Amino acid sequence: MRALQWLAQREHSRNELRDKLLRLLQDRARRETANATADADADGDGDAADPAAGPSNAPAVEPPCRADAAAEVENLLQWLEAHGYLSQARFVESRVHARQSRYGNLRIRQELQQHGVTLDADAQQALKQTEFHRACEVWRRKFEAPAPDAAARLRQMRFLAGRGFSMDVIRRVVTRGAHPADDAEFNDT
Repeated sequence: MRALQWLAQREHSRNELRDKLLRLLQDRARRETANATADADADGDGDAADPAAGPSNAPAVEPPCRADAAAEVENLLQWLEAHGYLSQARFVESRVHARQSRYGNLRIRQELQQHGVTLDADAQQALKQTEFHRACEVWRRKFEAPAPDAAARLRQMRFLAGRGFSMDVIRRVVTRGAHPADDAEFNDT
């Protein structure tokens, strides 16, 4: 039920959803263990609740790891994929769409790799073709005017590099003042 709620809010990668579900099961097991320990202390001699009894020498009880939790999660993920609720392709498309107006290809690819997915060749080509225009837009929103000196130019270049644009694109944007129409090399491709 929780997995469907998460997927209804936004697309998730398989790895991301697996991690969330395993964490949920682990937290649930931890709470059950804590409740069982509290119940056992309440049923026992009461030393744990008695401050005069001194500190407890009992080791902290770690929740038991359910051996079948990972298998349950994998079965659920397979069911979600089979019924169309979980889709790596939709996740990639959603993530690229959400990030492309603010970030460059390097940053987008890195984020996808962190989620355990990669771009297909068509998506990579589409991003590559639009990277210069996207970098120009990001540059315009931040700076509005060409850099007056070398220090300002370096600051602009660092900003675009932090956003994940390639150095070739960064140089073209900063040296040309972010006017795509002026870039003959870009217009030829």
